[in-house]
Amino acid sequence: MKNFLSEVKGGLIVSCQALENEPLHSSFIMGRMAVAAESAGAVGIRANSKEDIIEIKKQVALPVVGIVKRDYVDSDIYITATMKEIEELVGSGCEMIALDSTDRLRPEGKTLKEFYTEIRTAFPNIALMADISTLEEAIYAEKLGFDCVSTTLVGYTTKTSAHKLFDEDFAILKQIIGSLSIPVIAEGNVLTPEMAKRTLELGVHAVVVGGAITRPQQIAKRFVDAIR
Repeated sequence: MKNFLSEVKGGLIVSCQALENEPLHSSFIMGRMAVAAESAGAVGIRANSKEDIIEIKKQVALPVVGIVKRDYVDSDIYITATMKEIEELVGSGCEMIALDSTDRLRPEGKTLKEFYTEIRTAFPNIALMADISTLEEAIYAEKLGFDCVSTTLVGYTTKTSAHKLFDEDFAILKQIIGSLSIPVIAEGNVLTPEMAKRTLELGVHAVVVGGAITRPQQIAKRFVDAIR
């Protein structure tokens, strides 16, 4: 298995995702998106679902951080929420698995600690990325033993809805970098090359960009909203 963290250090990870309600939802299309990202110089891919990851890995040699987005009626968590998703991702061959590591309860009322222990017991050698929304969650993820943290959910939880990753020159990101010894990945509303470059200048291990590159519906809407 490739060492994901060493391969992506200092570079751009492109998130190639399209949900079922989006025009580009297709494993074939996500595979071609990954080819475009690789040809542009990306160092890694973030992808959603076992099917998309398998197709992407057929098309590119880049390491992949995998997730599965799935809704559950008893929890707000939808990024790799249960062992069902973990098992799917292990079967996909991705090099890193990311999961919602906020302080919210998971399906069936499980805490993050309980879920983390369950994962490590079943698959002790897989690499795990903690998708967090606050400094406190980042610190706790490192304490539990995650291999790295990502700022994926800053601004996307009830607790952090008033915040954005890039507020006050990435103030939240700076706090997280200064408080952790494990690698920090910047992700979440990184909309321009200049913003991506700035996160790396601040000391992140790598930066993930998704919507600004691979979601034309969102890109077009930003233009339309600005014109209107």
